[in-house]
Amino acid sequence: MKLIFFIFSICISGLTKAQEYNALFIPDSLRKGADVVKRSEEYILTIKTSSKYTVYEKHVYTILNAAASHYADYITHYDKFCSINSVSGKLFNMMGKEIKHSKKSDWKDYSAYDGFSLLSDARYKENEFYSAQYPYTVEYEEEDDHNGTQSFPAWVPQGSPAMSVQYSRFTIIAPASYKIRYRQLNFKTAPVITQKGDVKTYIWEIKNIPARKSELSAPSFIEITPAVFFAPSKFEVQGYAGDMSTWEEYGKFIYQLIKGRDVLPDEVKRKVHELTGHITGDREKVFLLYDFLQKNTRYISIQLGIGGWQPFEAAYVAEKKYGDCKALSNYMIALLKEAGIKGKYVEIYAGKSPPPFVDDFSFSQFNHVISCVPLDKDTLWLECTSQTVSPGYMGSFTGNRKALLIDETGGHLVHTPVYKVSDNLQVRRVKGVADDQGNLSAEITNTYTSLQQDFPHSLMYDASKEERDKYLNQMFYLPTYQVIKNNYKEHRGIIPSVDEHLQILINNYATITGKRLFIAANLFGGGADKPLPDTARQYDYIIKDPYRDIDSVEIKIPLGYKPESLPKDIFLETKFGKYASKVKVLDDRIIYYRLMEQNSGRFPPKEYNELVNFYQQVYKADRSRVVLVKAE
Repeated sequence: MKLIFFIFSICISGLTKAQEYNALFIPDSLRKGADVVKRSEEYILTIKTSSKYTVYEKHVYTILNAAASHYADYITHYDKFCSINSVSGKLFNMMGKEIKHSKKSDWKDYSAYDGFSLLSDARYKENEFYSAQYPYTVEYEEEDDHNGTQSFPAWVPQGSPAMSVQYSRFTIIAPASYKIRYRQLNFKTAPVITQKGDVKTYIWEIKNIPARKSELSAPSFIEITPAVFFAPSKFEVQGYAGDMSTWEEYGKFIYQLIKGRDVLPDEVKRKVHELTGHITGDREKVFLLYDFLQKNTRYISIQLGIGGWQPFEAAYVAEKKYGDCKALSNYMIALLKEAGIKGKYVEIYAGKSPPPFVDDFSFSQFNHVISCVPLDKDTLWLECTSQTVSPGYMGSFTGNRKALLIDETGGHLVHTPVYKVSDNLQVRRVKGVADDQGNLSAEITNTYTSLQQDFPHSLMYDASKEERDKYLNQMFYLPTYQVIKNNYKEHRGIIPSVDEHLQILINNYATITGKRLFIAANLFGGGADKPLPDTARQYDYIIKDPYRDIDSVEIKIPLGYKPESLPKDIFLETKFGKYASKVKVLDDRIIYYRLMEQNSGRFPPKEYNELVNFYQQVYKADRSRVVLVKAE
């Protein structure tokens, strides 16, 4: 009888699961515009002590089409701070029937080596499910133990615009005396808070979030979708105690990790004085010591235990000639200190597209460290992991964003340099010769400054000759062409620049029809996409980086041709930018001038079509052609 009841229970359980995960039961409102539906999600964060917590999580996704197939894969990381108690996955067909199950021992296990870490205890486990038939459903469960309460997972139910969410819940269970802090974004419902004895429970939940429209240059998704960030007040990690309740207190914790680690070996001290002893200006001293750093160290990531937070000592870097961002920045500050200059340790989020910074909620929002030197008239910012970047230049990697400056008084929010339209230049001069077969040979000289020189700089230093040649022969939207020669020259500075010289041959650049020759005066006008109007635009349009492009083109035309039709002069000036172009034929040469300025800004949806109109006019003008006719 017991056996019959057991079998019956299993059957009922399987039937219930099939009904729960049956893709046919997904409401149309959650299918609309979605590639994947998050059927259910559960997080339970249990805080055990001031230094330990556990996280249980369960995720169920119904994958509607191939665009969301990556949700069938699951990766979980672990290291000295985190151990995996259990992890499993299940695959279900469209009707919700389980067709595959993977337990922890089935998962692949890898070192999380990133290619440049010297020391790392990070590893990860991975599982992959595959189904040729859509829709299908995957379920993943995991439970982890965490040693160190310096950070907690965030709750972001909707992972992307193409995801709809049926149900998601985040629960925190903590001692009643534990002060948990949270910051809600795009989510106004307060958590349900209950207390039983000396245990307090917090619950956030959300239901039925439809997929969102993906829009060009919209704000970061975290600005749009519901999210809750969590952080401790008091915390511990590997014997170090800290307070994260304010930026000032968090900075004091970081300062205790770096304090006393700036002692240099005697031979390095002597070198510092040899380099700077005869120099009176602090600015020049900083440049000399930064050059010394670049020539005598290299970047290697250190992600071992507390090494993910604490820099190696300056003496270690001096001996080994390498370090991670923390160690190299600390070493630079130590060099400056020996020269009588005070440098500062700065935590920052590095990358071309940093997430929005939540400045009114103190928690670790950083993945990188730089240093800075406050001088009498300005502040010099130093990227200490690069052997090639100019001193004082932050570029798109760390420029124009909030950061946390750390000293003995704690943490202080600062803003890194902003690069203006007048900084971000591309000045291009072209001298070309067109033949009567429509081919064009040209000498091109470009000067790039500030953000516009970031990529040419990387071509100079990070690409091999073969990689650079390959890129240059694919970068232009032109008919068949070949870059015959290329060379580069860099000019270092707070606003650095790169000169580029190209010799190029373009086959069939001009179109010949009977006795007429059609030629675009703008050699590089074919790359941009034509924006389309959108009367239902929902989100602001973000233009992050301003710039100014100036083109001066001179093309010698084939013997016997004269102008029949020239494009009209264009001048446009809007809040989004400025554009001008002029074409004339002088003797046997086409003379073309183009100016394009883009302003940075955040523009409301109601102005989007005005912006589109500006760029459509630019698109049309850039593709206008000179018509030449052969004289009788």
